Amino acid sequence: MNQSRLTTTALTVLRVVLGFLFAAHGWQKFNEWTIAGTQASFAKMGVPAADAVAPAVAVLELAGGVALILGILTRVVAALLVLDMLGALFLVHAPAGVFAADGGYELVLLLAAAAFALALTGPGRISVDRALFGRPNSRLAILA
Repeated sequence: MNQSRLTTTALTVLRVVLGFLFAAHGWQKFNEWTIAGTQASFAKMGVPAADAVAPAVAVLELAGGVALILGILTRVVAALLVLDMLGALFLVHAPAGVFAADGGYELVLLLAAAAFALALTGPGRISVDRALFGRPNSRLAILA
């Protein structure tokens, strides 16, 4: 299937912006809050196994965000980020309602939906995945 220039542009913009936001959140967990602070925050919010989950989420968001920006293993990374955001939604944000200003789930739901879209569509033409795996419908490209 040939992607139009608009589709290529849309996927690239979505992938880069989403990757930037995830990378920023991962960076924040390492540098602004620190891993110890993130672990304590996760524990206070009732996240199970916060001591293990916090660094895993920080790494996923930082490395996954960079991978999305570049378009590396886009479908796999995007799927993992969907799970990350669904965990945040159900474990932390759902009881607070919709609005982020009240601690609600609007941001994590939007991030999950955007990541889900990339997991379904793939990275688009302008990506490392495309350069490495070639044709968008090849068996290797489907994994990426």
